[in-house]
Amino acid sequence: MKLKVDKKSGLRYFSYADIKAWGPCYDPIKHIPADWRGTAVDVLKLEKVGTEDRLWVVLRSEIVSERVVRLFAVWCARRVQHLMKDGRSLKALDVAERFANGEASKEELSAARDAAWAAAWAAARAAARDAAWAAAWAAARDAARAAARAAARDAARAAAWATAWAATRDTTAWDAQIKKLIEMVEAEGRERLSKRSR
Repeated sequence: MKLKVDKKSGLRYFSYADIKAWGPCYDPIKHIPADWRGTAVDVLKLEKVGTEDRLWVVLRSEIVSERVVRLFAVWCARRVQHLMKDGRSLKALDVAERFANGEASKEELSAARDAAWAAAWAAARAAARDAAWAAAWAAARDAARAAARAAARDAARAAAWATAWAATRDTTAWDAQIKKLIEMVEAEGRERLSKRSR
């Protein structure tokens, strides 16, 4: 499906019917009227629509370029790169960014992706081993506790705190992602307009 480009913003626009044709898991009529028409930025600014749903609509080849999708993915990954312990994962981010900007080959991208997957599998195996050890240790320690009720209360409090903290972080992360994606999509629109005016 080829979408038309808005002459003012340079962004592709689409309708309620287009979104419906992409097969969402719910009826978008809950959030937009049947005669709605807009751009990716319009969808991203629909605050009453869940972030995942907005991203589902926007991050598709009909709406934004593969370059924007790849650069957005790299940007998101860089927000948590401090958690990446293996240099292969960091190198994969660098190569993916260079590839999106036309500075790396498909072969380099493929090699970096394979190396990053190997790093991820190694980390997953180590995490599973560590989690099993920690669970066994925790079970032994908890079994030794005489105050099972206090332990349950403390665990529930800790779980509630962790959940609340994670929700706060996630909301902040989602907001930052939406803001960044709007910037990237608008920049792509300006580039498209600039190319047309030449």
